[in-house]
Amino acid sequence: MRIVINRRPVRVGLLAAAVAGLLCLGATGCGGNGDEEAADKSLAGTQLCGGDAVSAQASKALKVITGSSRFGTTAEKSTVARAATDLVEAFPAATGGRDDVCRIYTADGTPDFAIRVTWGLDDGPPTGTPAPDFTVLDMGERTLAAANRAYVQFACRSDKLAGSSTAAHVAIGVEHWGMPKEPEGDVEALKDAYATVAHSFSLAMAEELRCEKNGGLPARPVLDPA
Repeated sequence: MRIVINRRPVRVGLLAAAVAGLLCLGATGCGGNGDEEAADKSLAGTQLCGGDAVSAQASKALKVITGSSRFGTTAEKSTVARAATDLVEAFPAATGGRDDVCRIYTADGTPDFAIRVTWGLDDGPPTGTPAPDFTVLDMGERTLAAANRAYVQFACRSDKLAGSSTAAHVAIGVEHWGMPKEPEGDVEALKDAYATVAHSFSLAMAEELRCEKNGGLPARPVLDPA
């Protein structure tokens, strides 16, 4: 490579400032302004996933799970309203799996940590014996809570679910998404936290679908074992 040296005098101060400016543009943030901008773009728990899915109680539960009260923005279409529209289109067939409502990330971008919220349609009431790490709670048709996930299933009859005399069996899941590992912290507190978040999303879905009596879901989460 040929190097050309310009022997004309240069203003060292201006050159140094220009280089520093270029380095600043290439970095994620320089000084306090970058931190302030990141904070401005973060969300409280109650603003996540469309703003109607996470109650104040569930927002506190998210802090128990993640250790943070601020979260990254979620996609514009990642809302309970959008998931409810997809559910109505899929009914009455069982989905045979689960689709995303939204994914929740901490504002600081903690590696390998996300909370995945899902919905699905089952072909009937829940059956079978839950895994031993689950606690069964008395919400909906069945609610299961563990230290890294919780699931709520409820039966929904609604004028939105036209063309069928049977109820939709809606399953909402909230789980730690990432590399599996042993949960850290108070296991019972984590179970309550995941159940609280799952209840919040389930109630929001039941209200969006206009389910009779909100699918049998209580207004506040029931955390005592069934």
